[in-house]
Amino acid sequence: MAVNPQLFGNGTPVPFVDEMFVLARDSVEFQADNVPYAPGGKFVARGTLLISNFRIVFVASKPVGHIAAFDLPLALSVLYIHEEKFNQPILFCNNLTGKVHPVVPDGEHTSLYGVYNFKILFKEGGVGTFVPLFFGLLRSVRGVNFEVVNPSAPPADPLPSEQAPVDEMLRHAYIDPNDPTRLYLQQPFEAQPSLRRRTYKASAPEEGQL
Repeated sequence: MAVNPQLFGNGTPVPFVDEMFVLARDSVEFQADNVPYAPGGKFVARGTLLISNFRIVFVASKPVGHIAAFDLPLALSVLYIHEEKFNQPILFCNNLTGKVHPVVPDGEHTSLYGVYNFKILFKEGGVGTFVPLFFGLLRSVRGVNFEVVNPSAPPADPLPSEQAPVDEMLRHAYIDPNDPTRLYLQQPFEAQPSLRRRTYKASAPEEGQL
């Protein structure tokens, strides 16, 4: 997980080379624990969730302290995102829970960084479009980027080595009329190749890694 990924002025993430955004979902609540600089170590905010063939990005409607967004890599997600589970409690809203490894800064040891628990709560509308696409994308990314590595620590490079077939997934996506998820048949930005990111390394003082 990385904190404060680069964003355009309209709040959409600056894409990586070959990255394609699949969907966006507004009015979700994102929670994460053991977060440095967050009050009590816990981050809670409402905002927009975006998913690409590389990562999940949460962009808060209003920053909490110095934190405006989170980035959860999908690459080799058997190690970064794991123990993910969709929950449908009777008395509360649908939610997605899981654990995610940090994106460890260059030159620092992985033992200094712990695993984070995250929770995504769907406060408005259904999830008939979101949930199948999310888990389908996870399976696809894991299928084309699987490597046998130490499961106790994340791999060195959060970016995938091969691309998931997101175009085909979007063409066959089920559209739930009660689900406000927006699908990106066209990308939400017109980023020149020179502006696209190539690594997770921070490129500005306000961007960090967790």
